[in-house]
Amino acid sequence: MHDISVLDPREDLPEALRELLDACPRAVWASRPPDHASTRFWLDRHRMFRMLLARMEDGARDLASAGAPPEAGIRAVRRDAAILLNEVHGHQKVEELHYFPRLVTFEPGLGAAFAMLDADHQALDLHLKELAAAVAELIRVGPADLERRIGWLQLRLARFGSCLDRHLTDEEDIVLPILLRHGVALEA
Repeated sequence: MHDISVLDPREDLPEALRELLDACPRAVWASRPPDHASTRFWLDRHRMFRMLLARMEDGARDLASAGAPPEAGIRAVRRDAAILLNEVHGHQKVEELHYFPRLVTFEPGLGAAFAMLDADHQALDLHLKELAAAVAELIRVGPADLERRIGWLQLRLARFGSCLDRHLTDEEDIVLPILLRHGVALEA
């Protein structure tokens, strides 16, 4: 069984994995990311995950404060959750099967970094399951239990969101410097 809290205590990329990032910090690569369509697509996926999560958080907040019937808000949260869950899962599989094995060949000393990212994926999968369960409960809930289920969803979104952001930030801080240093593109 994987530990769902693997990402929780980590506030930054571990010091032992920062050498390449220190040589090519975020401020440098954020202003000039690699000009490869596959890399832009990968970064766009990360932006999409963050956007969908923010939209779900907004939707849950609206549900908690609205006096109007919640059906439309619940449908919107369910739609965004379905997209987020599916896309994050698929994205992780492409990374695990294609991107990470290829990238570690360029920087073999970063094997621990990719092992950490793989462990993150396992922890995120558990968060995704809990988030899916919270959305399913919100869909099934009756009016008397709506407030409690919205609160549970908000808690799941907050936990998943902080872990997802930590992972995406670390992943970008590991992958982009490799791509820039070696002039390669992400390819599936």
